[in-house]
Amino acid sequence: MNCSSLLRTLSRAVQPRPVFQTTRHSNRPPIKTFNIVRGARLHIPAMADTEPTNAPADSVPASASPEEKPLPKLTPFEFRQYNRLAEHMDYYHNHFRHTWTTLMTACENNKRPAGMSIKQFLSVGDQFVSSLTMHHGIEEQHIFPILAKKMPAFRKELELLTQHKQIHKGLDRFGEYLGECRRGERELRMGEMKVVLEGFGDVLWAHLDDEVKQLGAENMRKYWTLEELKKIPM
Repeated sequence: MNCSSLLRTLSRAVQPRPVFQTTRHSNRPPIKTFNIVRGARLHIPAMADTEPTNAPADSVPASASPEEKPLPKLTPFEFRQYNRLAEHMDYYHNHFRHTWTTLMTACENNKRPAGMSIKQFLSVGDQFVSSLTMHHGIEEQHIFPILAKKMPAFRKELELLTQHKQIHKGLDRFGEYLGECRRGERELRMGEMKVVLEGFGDVLWAHLDDEVKQLGAENMRKYWTLEELKKIPM
């Protein structure tokens, strides 16, 4: 054998060859391992069962809905127009607040207002009952049905109408008490009247405030145009 043949034989004998080993891991297919020759580049193919780095589309939370854009500022004229119903309603409500305060103050002080007879005092109570009953009747028949077309708060099953029912339950009891006193069936006692008034006082005052708030300019502009507002009676 000449020198050239000997060198080729030795070269083939020392050429590194890959050594394969197999291991098992759970239910995965066998994974090949390599003895790496120093300085050699290693390329590892992607495994078929490798999990994707991105989460499935259905696991990604939906982005929050964008916030409502603020409405443009009302001009003084627009504010007065949109606030018209609230101002009218508050005018009537202030009358009821004043009368209620007159009655309750007399009960708390255990005496009628100065210069007012028992008959006059009972008449103040009767007027309060009849006026508030008529006011709510007009609202329910002529105003609330119009407002309810666009405003959920004025629909029959919701809070403002529920408050009406609670108030009228107390008004009925108050009217009965006044009638018994007027007919002489019982003596007027301020402590007893106070208990009757307190039975519906909280819901009455909350209602007087809530109704005006619903009719305020910033709320009304969400549902009505200025032209539509002109057609709503008050």
